[in-house]
Amino acid sequence: MITVESVTKTYGSLKAVNDVSFEVAGGEIVGFVGPNGAGKSTMLKMLSTYLYPTLGRISVAGFDVVDEPLEVRRRIGYLSGDTPLYRDMRVDEFLRFIGRARGLRNADLERHFDETVDLCGVGDVLTMRIDQCSTGFRQRVGLATALIHDPPILLLDEPTHGFDPLQVIAFRELLQKLRPGRAILFSTHITADVEAISDRVLIIHLGRLLGDGRVGELAIAAGMPAASLEATFAHLVRATSSPSTDRTHG
Repeated sequence: MITVESVTKTYGSLKAVNDVSFEVAGGEIVGFVGPNGAGKSTMLKMLSTYLYPTLGRISVAGFDVVDEPLEVRRRIGYLSGDTPLYRDMRVDEFLRFIGRARGLRNADLERHFDETVDLCGVGDVLTMRIDQCSTGFRQRVGLATALIHDPPILLLDEPTHGFDPLQVIAFRELLQKLRPGRAILFSTHITADVEAISDRVLIIHLGRLLGDGRVGELAIAAGMPAASLEATFAHLVRATSSPSTDRTHG
């Protein structure tokens, strides 16, 4: 469902993403791990058509992000790292507003609304203004906006930001429920989240993809059999040469 082929994104002389290739299939949950500023958010913005690659090609659900951006947007749910929410609106009003913007109407809108509210656990705050919700609940509302149109592809940037431990567990359970038939890519710097639920892991640092595989496969490739993802991640990042003009953003 997602194909990234030799993609580079530059800002002047700086490379935010440098010759990255990977795929995400339907029914697969892939964790995208890297330090802050590694290039994770830049890649997700390209996948969601908010940015275009400088070089290379990205296909989402069979559509090119440059040539067919509207078709891509219809098929993705995107939770950005700085989720844009109309904070003076009530939660229920905002979710219905997003549903209508996604083309949902009448009974179809209400069905999607009810299902999404239940999935994301925001029923207790529906009548609250968004600016009155906690950080964790605002993040849940953002997740609900990505899900309300039932997209086949989910792109989630730091989705557990602001969650307490119980909310993190609930999020992991939610992704497992959403897995069938969907391609899910989520970025984070929290290796425990990735290790708990991902089928595969992408490790990025300084814009370059350092690893792509299951946790055990990455540990073996790094010469650290049986190592945790955290240990493997730290080893690969430390082994990467210090940045020069290839410094990244995002």
